[in-house]
Amino acid sequence: MKILVINAGSSSLKYQLIDMDTKAVLAKGLCERITLEGSKLNHTPAGGEKVVIESPMPSHAEAIKLVIDALVDKNHGVIESMSEIGAVGHRVVHGGESFSESVVITDEVKKAIEGCIELAPLHNPANLIGIEACEKVMPGVPQVGVFDTAFHQTMPEEAYLYGIPYEYYEKYKIRRYGFHGTSHNYVSGKAAELLGKDIKDVNIITCHLGNGSSVAAVKGGKVIDTTMGLTPLAGILMGTRSGDIDPAIVTFLMEKENLGINEINAVLNKKSGVLGVSGVSSDFRDLSQAAEEGNKRADAALKMFSYGIKKYIGSYAAAMGGVDAIVFTAGVGENDCATRADIVDGLEFLGVKIDADKNSLRGQAIDVSAEGATVRTLVIPTDEEMMIAIETERLTK
Repeated sequence: MKILVINAGSSSLKYQLIDMDTKAVLAKGLCERITLEGSKLNHTPAGGEKVVIESPMPSHAEAIKLVIDALVDKNHGVIESMSEIGAVGHRVVHGGESFSESVVITDEVKKAIEGCIELAPLHNPANLIGIEACEKVMPGVPQVGVFDTAFHQTMPEEAYLYGIPYEYYEKYKIRRYGFHGTSHNYVSGKAAELLGKDIKDVNIITCHLGNGSSVAAVKGGKVIDTTMGLTPLAGILMGTRSGDIDPAIVTFLMEKENLGINEINAVLNKKSGVLGVSGVSSDFRDLSQAAEEGNKRADAALKMFSYGIKKYIGSYAAAMGGVDAIVFTAGVGENDCATRADIVDGLEFLGVKIDADKNSLRGQAIDVSAEGATVRTLVIPTDEEMMIAIETERLTK
């Protein structure tokens, strides 16, 4: 069975075509500047050179049509016809409380996704557009929605409720939802495999660290807590997002700087994080170089990032009554050995100890624990597209 995985943005569309019999990625690509001038498709068949196709894309439907044309093209295509695509899996950012797992998309599901737009105004509209574009271009082909929030729906209410009047939860569903769920789901399952144990028998802390970062406590295969909240702004310090702060800072800044709602949102989401602290960059590679050159603010930003994650690891170990493995994934988690070392430094009391030589490796699933460690430290490259494809196959095969 071949599955097309779609991740639609407001003016972009990422895709992968995956053969589920072999788990091979047959092709992948990106449609850029949809609805804008200068739109183009970057298409890369497995084992082939990237092909750039410049073509107008007045809507996502035209973008999907271009993707299908590229997949079946005689020169750079990978399938004979569109009929080989058995199903389409869509990344959907916010499913609210409506979805605790992936679902086959129906009109009712689309209405529920639309109902979550106010919780994810930048993402859910684009995700819906991608779904409807595929329905138009590929009528009759099953569509599946895989939600970033779904994996976290196992949290108990003491973890997801906020300390505000309960009526706001009842009226507006203000609660902790969590994000990056597809990634946390994938790497926690892979971690159990590496440990040679049933996931129901292990406690795992998964650290998805990149420009956007979150940590999750996965007990017996179910999330009991995670760092992101109602929105992806909460939790640890990120590239441009503040993470957790004293709520009073919001109104204090609004008054002092004469800021409106949109302006304070921009400050917290786009001008804060390691970028705001360092004044250098949101890219951790730039921060590391600046810190090595003596930039104290860049050094402080990196230390804040590692310290915040260390605190969550400690608290989640306590919440689960112990931990068997800590997993690092995503751009920073997979590739930044210095940050991994900083995060676990001081966690020896938990049984965490890493081997410096093993920790220097990247790009592969590996146990970097040192001899004598009782808590394993694992580096596992995430594969959200494969997880979406697995879920899509499960629901449609």
